[in-house]
Amino acid sequence: MALTIGRVAKGAGVEISTLRYYERRGLLSRPGRTRAGYRQYPEDEVLRVRFIRRAQGLGFTLEEIRGLLALRVRGGKRCGEVASAAHATRDRLRARCRELLQMDRALSRMIRACRQGRATDACPILEALEPGVDQ
Repeated sequence: MALTIGRVAKGAGVEISTLRYYERRGLLSRPGRTRAGYRQYPEDEVLRVRFIRRAQGLGFTLEEIRGLLALRVRGGKRCGEVASAAHATRDRLRARCRELLQMDRALSRMIRACRQGRATDACPILEALEPGVDQ
């Protein structure tokens, strides 16, 4: 039984615009259309969208998810390929966590340097944000 875009969106817990975006990015195949031009998706498209959302929640990029989807449907592939993709994603996330910790430390230093009674033209936080000022 074919589903309308609204039913797929509701079943997957996403907005219709998200489905259109995934379609444009090649994560969903172009659905068939009725004579009136309405999209008609196969029932398993809801599961595919849920898969995409879960993968995004784990930090996979849409490009990485495209690769995972391809591995998911191809026979003869090994789990090691999926593990390699997961390792790369984890490494990228760990690097981002290190960057975020550095940002947290820098903001903490600026907050400690702030004297709340100062005028804003002498605010160390605003000064640090000015171009050419390194922290």
